Amino acid sequence: MGALINPSILSADFANLERDLGAIAGADYAHVDVMDNHFVPNLTIGLPVVERLVKASRIPLDVHLMIEDPDRWAPGYAEAGAASVTFHAEAARAPVRLARELRLLGARAGVALRPATPVEPFLDLLSEVDMVLVMTVEPGFGGQSFIEGTLPKIRRAREAIGAADLDVWLQVDGGVSRTTIERAADAGANVFVAGSAVYGADDVAAEIGVLRAMADAAARAGGHAH
Repeated sequence: MGALINPSILSADFANLERDLGAIAGADYAHVDVMDNHFVPNLTIGLPVVERLVKASRIPLDVHLMIEDPDRWAPGYAEAGAASVTFHAEAARAPVRLARELRLLGARAGVALRPATPVEPFLDLLSEVDMVLVMTVEPGFGGQSFIEGTLPKIRRAREAIGAADLDVWLQVDGGVSRTTIERAADAGANVFVAGSAVYGADDVAAEIGVLRAMADAAARAGGHAH
């Protein structure tokens, strides 16, 4: 599997979401950030909007829940038709139970880690999830710069996934652009969330292709056959 590019609609025009979803039709997923102003200091969109986006989007939705109490709220996003639902390790009380529930509802289950959250406690549970999201900025706002100190964590996660021979995707989110995507891919990431780098480009569709090609080349050079 080659690199997946999931543009974040956090950088889209919220008054023209359907138009801006159409602009990323060549991407793999549309990354949707749900923030509750409690788990992170920002408030974005919730379930009613996501339900509409599922119907309006030509590509599947990759929903990232930056919310408190995902044990209660996350299943609703799977029921709404999101292809992938990611919850935060720091917020879930019963992450394995929640991941199993999301899978039963037909969604891919992802677990997200803030930059300072270690990956080690979750390495024995990798078979219970479909994706690990290593945040490469502090969650809450778009346009932040990539935190280089997250690269060793990405490498450890990739090594553990490989050692267990699992098909678990490894996603990075935050500050992903032409200047950082190769380092993240070399460390072992294979799913890339890019917001301002895509929506700020003169040619959105072309930028998606450039980022995908850069990630694929870096993964091959780093010996990661995704």
